[in-house]
Amino acid sequence: MGYSYLENVELEEALRVYADMLQSMGIGIEAEEIKVQDSFGRITSEAVFANISSPHYNASAMDGIALLAKKTYGATETTPVILEEGVDFERVDTGDPLPERFDAVVMIEDVISLERGRVKLISAAAPWQHVRQIGEDICASEMILPSNTKIEAAAIGAMLAGGVLKIKVWKRPLVGLIPTGDEIVSPTDCPREGEIIEFNTSIFSAMLKDWGAAAKVYEIVPDRFPLIKEAVIKAAEECDLVILNAGSSAGREDYSAKAIGEAGKGITHGIAIRPGKPTILGVVNNRPVIGVPGYPVSGIVVMEKIFKKVLESLNYGKLPERKKTKAVLSRKIISSLKYKEFVRMKLGQVDGRFIATPLNRGAGVVTSFVKADGLLEIPMNSEGYEAGQELEIELLKPESEIENTLMVIGSHDPLIDVISDLMRRKYPEEFLSSAHVGSMGGIMAVKRGETHLAGIHLLDEETGQYNASYVKRYLGNDKVLLLKGVKRIQGLMTAAGNPKGIKELGDIAKNGLSYVNRQKGSGTRILLDYLLKKQGISASDLYGYEREEFTHMSVAALVASGSADAGMGIYSAAKAYGLGFIPVCEEAYDFILPERFAELEIVKRFIILLRSEEFRIELERLGGYKLESPGEWPG
Repeated sequence: MGYSYLENVELEEALRVYADMLQSMGIGIEAEEIKVQDSFGRITSEAVFANISSPHYNASAMDGIALLAKKTYGATETTPVILEEGVDFERVDTGDPLPERFDAVVMIEDVISLERGRVKLISAAAPWQHVRQIGEDICASEMILPSNTKIEAAAIGAMLAGGVLKIKVWKRPLVGLIPTGDEIVSPTDCPREGEIIEFNTSIFSAMLKDWGAAAKVYEIVPDRFPLIKEAVIKAAEECDLVILNAGSSAGREDYSAKAIGEAGKGITHGIAIRPGKPTILGVVNNRPVIGVPGYPVSGIVVMEKIFKKVLESLNYGKLPERKKTKAVLSRKIISSLKYKEFVRMKLGQVDGRFIATPLNRGAGVVTSFVKADGLLEIPMNSEGYEAGQELEIELLKPESEIENTLMVIGSHDPLIDVISDLMRRKYPEEFLSSAHVGSMGGIMAVKRGETHLAGIHLLDEETGQYNASYVKRYLGNDKVLLLKGVKRIQGLMTAAGNPKGIKELGDIAKNGLSYVNRQKGSGTRILLDYLLKKQGISASDLYGYEREEFTHMSVAALVASGSADAGMGIYSAAKAYGLGFIPVCEEAYDFILPERFAELEIVKRFIILLRSEEFRIELERLGGYKLESPGEWPG
């Protein structure tokens, strides 16, 4: 496979060729000798054998008396055996050497003391009972651990018991992390416009620590080819492996491929995965150098699916694989035929089956990995999967955690986060997982049996009432309950002080101002369409009508940044960003609850929290809410 700019090599082929080349060049991790007491979490480079047996002498396993078993034969309650201390037995404690002339121990609880140091036994002893014989645990020369094994706590005890004081382990690979980019700045809470906080190396460092490697983070290198090349050469001299972060694509300031190629040798540039296609594999100074895309999700995927495999190939042994489970896909997912794709998934267990909902697939959305419970792999040459298909999902969280998770799918509201936090504080063994798919998406999730609860706020244009008519229309044949949530204020969010003088929707359309909308199927979108129709405004007259966001907070963030002049949202989102707010209406945000889940303990706890004083206090802090018997069933 010859090197060329931005190829599209299949993942498995790229890894195979790269590993073969590294092996042919003799590149690998070296071993070192360390004390056994310092070996926790390290990986053995060779098998470990016991130097001595454990125990290394015949030892009493109980407090009692040591004796010859044959002297107790025939002992019963009617024909007891009388023994004399110093002649027939000796007293021993747990761990004492067994006197050579004896072959058994009787527990002190079974010994009846008589006068003049004599004892009476009413049951016979068996040879070698309650005796830990030489080598019972470990025999000298027996293998304790094979090569390429991660050392756990118990293994340390076993090695020391076997007389092993030092062992050989693979050195912790030192991985050089080079962040690049003119726009990249060190972490700060007040970045200027155009500055991007550099956090990829912090993510990578944590992943490396989990894999038993060490990280050396270099200073941020500007987008200057000579400086990047110099940084790569330096890191390759000082580290075992190098990760060059960002600059791997085909932009005018993407110098990573050229820097690796001139400093050493580029093997391939472009792997058929998404996210992560622009990955570069190369060698500099006999050290593996991997160019990783700058988008954080791409970086995490490349670290997991490429760097981890490279690390394993360097004499490092197999690192733990994540568990997998079967889950039903909640909605259709489309994929390109050109790539193997990795999609972050939200998981929950509903009616005894796991349900998987795709999260935002953007390569820059690092929070999608925070929220994700699993990873779906879509093979190359596949167009994707249909809703309802059962698929294999790689778990990012323990299965037990997902099983103890309350699923809430539907309209977005910050109160879901409030409940989630209260649940973690009061019931730490339980979790709440939410997916923001809009009110209609929530109704459909209930209909398909994919959620425990659905948050909705849907206006009936004919009656002016909220929610009940939609539940009846779409779920009339299903046994569901409508659970009272809150009343909240919806309105137009504007820049602080409302500098454009917006009073109503017509002002936005008339003055050519920019708007940011919510996604189709959301209650806020339905409300907007109702207001536009009522005021005789065409959607095409609203610049930005097609610009969609999935949460009130994301709409508020765009208005606060000046990217949009206005957007519809709830008061609490406007307050969080210090925005201007023009009230439009008070709406009911409620929950649909399938009857079969009403008796689940986790659902009962959710309702208890809805009714709690802590919840009321938190909503007052957020602002724009009114509580009217939350958690009750409307009459």
